Amino acid sequence: MHKIAFIGLGNMGAPMALNLLKAGFALRVFDLSAGPLQRLAEAGAEIAEHPADAVADADAVISMLPASAHVQRLYLGADGVLAAVPAGALLIDCSTIAAATAREVAAAAAARGLTMIDAPVSGGTAGAAAGTLTFIVGGTADAFERARPLLGAMGRNLFHAGGNGAGQVAKICNNMLLGIQMIGTIEALQLGVASGVDAAVLSDIMARSSGRNWTLEVYNPWPGVMDGVPAARGYSGGFGSDLMLKDLGLAAEAAAAVQAPIALGALARELYRQHSAAGHGALDFSSLREVPAG
Repeated sequence: MHKIAFIGLGNMGAPMALNLLKAGFALRVFDLSAGPLQRLAEAGAEIAEHPADAVADADAVISMLPASAHVQRLYLGADGVLAAVPAGALLIDCSTIAAATAREVAAAAAARGLTMIDAPVSGGTAGAAAGTLTFIVGGTADAFERARPLLGAMGRNLFHAGGNGAGQVAKICNNMLLGIQMIGTIEALQLGVASGVDAAVLSDIMARSSGRNWTLEVYNPWPGVMDGVPAARGYSGGFGSDLMLKDLGLAAEAAAAVQAPIALGALARELYRQHSAAGHGALDFSSLREVPAG
């Protein structure tokens, strides 16, 4: 695959696209924001004025969008990707969306003789920049292997979760756990600091004890403890609280569909709903400490 179309250059998409350029792929990109387009153009990407132009002669299409509605509009619209992409192109959606939407779009692609996988990611903006993301793929085994060179240029861990939609199910399970872990880590640090223990010292203790977890060791939410994370830059960038709220909503919908109990997941969703309603939705999801929990 020599010509790649990349659509969606947000906090995750832009560094993913840059890593494809570094790996030697020819890239044509589209986004609604001029800033990321300029950055990609300076790195060697070709700029498209419309998604249909981006995919016109593409061997593969990669999308990274905020929500299900955006993916449906991009692929299923009258002038969308499915109407413009050449036969034989591989479609890779890296957005985190409802599994039902992933299956719907994949079925529409298959009806046109196209192959599509859902490939949501884990690893955050740092992983996107470093090319160490985890890709969780739903689709056929053959499609997964076709996508491997592209995914491998952007990530380190590639998992085939099952058929179309399975990648999304696995991803929302992961993000529900991530949201719960972040809240627990914030509350533990708040308790320690309020009781007179230094946040960095407490973080080091817990990271070497039974409370260790990814949010504590890689994405510490307390300012001054860790460099290079959103807490070190006023909670800007990273993974927005509104996006975490969206993912927790997807988890709630999936749980309702299969009647699975998610008591902590539901509580995490409510805390992030309050956080967003208080005006903090654009801040990284580790900013929940800015508003008293409960």
